[in-house]
Amino acid sequence: MLKLCTLTSGSSGNAVLIEADGAKILIDCGIAGKAAADRLCSVGVDPAELSAVLVTHEHVDHIKGVGVLSRRFHLPVYASVGTWNAMAGQIGAVPDEHIHYIKADVPFSVGDAIVFPFATSHDAAESLGFTVSDGKRTASVATDLGQVDRYIYDNIKGSDLMVLEANHDEQTLINGPYPYPLKQRILSDRGHLSNRICGALCARLLSEDGPCRQILLGHLSQENNTPEMAFGSVKASVELAGGRVGSDMRLGVAGRYEPSPFLEA
Repeated sequence: MLKLCTLTSGSSGNAVLIEADGAKILIDCGIAGKAAADRLCSVGVDPAELSAVLVTHEHVDHIKGVGVLSRRFHLPVYASVGTWNAMAGQIGAVPDEHIHYIKADVPFSVGDAIVFPFATSHDAAESLGFTVSDGKRTASVATDLGQVDRYIYDNIKGSDLMVLEANHDEQTLINGPYPYPLKQRILSDRGHLSNRICGALCARLLSEDGPCRQILLGHLSQENNTPEMAFGSVKASVELAGGRVGSDMRLGVAGRYEPSPFLEA
């Protein structure tokens, strides 16, 4: 069985748990290590039983508890060379035997699960997204995306389960109090996906061959979005394209401060 849940999601912290063919993989840990351990226990997972921690990129909302978890529970950590170099001074010492360097488009194994890392367009050193397979089904995590091109789409299409970024409502961001340079960064092709772009992507994922039918919207901005806005915008896009949320696609919004229910395939 393939399972996925978020432990936390948003600008204040991100962490996704995927269970695949016996492997228990944590993607990012952007909250304190103790809080992450507590939330893992709350969803029935002993932190010591984690197989690995994968890191998408070095921003603090993705790495805050990585070093603590690795040291406390003797966990291997997988990240790109650029990410390791950029986060080295932020997460504390990680024993050499737990440091693993990975590259986009070079699959690797965690237990019996296969992980497919892919490059993402974000203002980070060498950011990655991940698709995890148990040999039959796949789960993808695609957040912190400035854009979705054919390469990104090809890496996530056909996934059975997915966490997909719906960071902001464009008009709320444009009309809000953020400084102009920050608005431009978020809206750029190295920033974050809007509800509108996420909705168009969800509609496409549903309509093409091998549709993704279970999607959690994640990494919502606390200032420029709400769960209701994100869900409503994406639902409208899916239904405009002829899909039905609830029957054709299970759509949910990842919680900012609490674990989501598990998605299963």
